[in-house]
Amino acid sequence: MQKNNPRFERINEELKKEISNIISYELNNPNITGLLSVTKAKITPDLKYAKVYVSILNSKNLNETFENLKKSSGYIRTEIARRINLRITPEIIFELDDSIEYGAKIDSIIKNLQKERNE
Repeated sequence: MQKNNPRFERINEELKKEISNIISYELNNPNITGLLSVTKAKITPDLKYAKVYVSILNSKNLNETFENLKKSSGYIRTEIARRINLRITPEIIFELDDSIEYGAKIDSIIKNLQKERNE
């Protein structure tokens, strides 16, 4: 039911955009370092939970940054409640998305193989 429902897609996109803005411009936590980007948001059919996938690059300490981001979820949820008009504001569950990092690693391996081949 949820997969192709345009309403859920709109909510997911809006959540992704707003959470990204909050993380980028309003979170004043010195323990959150590096480049954080929200890659995807997926809300449950009952609208109670939202899984938010984040990619963290160039962080001083990846685990510390991720833990502090999780601790900030209450503040982020409060801001979401103010900005998006939903009957229920979903509880935010952060998940680490390492697909960008994985892609960069694969790209690096391919470049090394091409360099070796050309030599």
